[in-house]
Amino acid sequence: MGGLFGCGGSEAADDEGPLAPLAQAQAVAVRPAVPGTMPDEGEPHKRTWMAFGASASIWGNALLPVARANLGLIARTIAQFEPVTMLVRSNEQALAASACGPNVALLVSTMDDLWMRDTGPVFVKDASGARRGLNFNFNGWGSKQTARQDRLVAAAVTKAAGVPLTATSLVLEGGGIEVDGMGTAIITESCVLNRNRNPGLTKAEAEAQLKTLLGLKTIIWLPGIAGKDITDGHTDFYARFAAPGVVIAHMDNDPASYDNAVTKRHLAILKTARDARGQLLKVVVLNAPTSVRPGLASNDFAAGYVNFYVCNGAVIAPQFGDAKADADARSALLELFPTREVVQLNIDGIAAGGGGIHCTTQQEPA
Repeated sequence: MGGLFGCGGSEAADDEGPLAPLAQAQAVAVRPAVPGTMPDEGEPHKRTWMAFGASASIWGNALLPVARANLGLIARTIAQFEPVTMLVRSNEQALAASACGPNVALLVSTMDDLWMRDTGPVFVKDASGARRGLNFNFNGWGSKQTARQDRLVAAAVTKAAGVPLTATSLVLEGGGIEVDGMGTAIITESCVLNRNRNPGLTKAEAEAQLKTLLGLKTIIWLPGIAGKDITDGHTDFYARFAAPGVVIAHMDNDPASYDNAVTKRHLAILKTARDARGQLLKVVVLNAPTSVRPGLASNDFAAGYVNFYVCNGAVIAPQFGDAKADADARSALLELFPTREVVQLNIDGIAAGGGGIHCTTQQEPA
């Protein structure tokens, strides 16, 4: 089942025009990287950050209530395992409270959309263990969608978390980064090396900055695919670490899907890649469902199991109504995360908007 894999809504250009973010990226290219280490998602969290940011202008009147209900379901589920703070517009507090329930904290803020994985800060720790957030200069996935408010979300979250925000010279999104916490990252070239984010930046220059910012020794670059979905092929729909040395890879077996060839190529790269310890990766494949529930199905539907979220004591994962594929994904996740509960959710509204559970979340490490 093909789909629009990535964390984003409709492709509406930023009011400032497509050249403004490019100029901004060039202007800050000389800023030095500040050393830090990004923990693995499976390490203990202080909380999960989310954003109740869906709007009719991006999602449309029909999909909007479903997306909001899905956000509430994800937040309520995660809140059973760890604290959740949801950003909410001042005029939508009652709506968010109804959707999220009493166990989710609401924080008034401005925003354009709901994709906290991409708009929020990437939390790292310094050598002393002190936490801070990295601002990767969100520009609406290369000026495909308005980001006037979303580019301020990273600062709002770090201020509320009581940690400093570190500026960077790179333009990218959290959904494009996957780390094992032991010095290895998987990153898609189609995002970071795209001229709509970092014009003129070479792979060597990007790698040098990312290694310093995130505490990396080895980056496994996947080609990804540009121009097919709004994110230009985020890593978190293609490959995720279950543990150091263990990678979960998305496979689209539909020959009619543009992701068929891409996922085959990614699988070949991952099977021969070595991590920061010099060891070959164990690669576990999660096949895309062959069908989804008909109500919200479309060519833009993000049908993949790899976009799960690891929180304290649980893995929150999607299910799409394909009984066999849903069960296979659950079994694989239970085996890969034996000390955690696996909770599968119907998030068809979020998937219809081009994203998944992981896209809506950002972990703050303990």
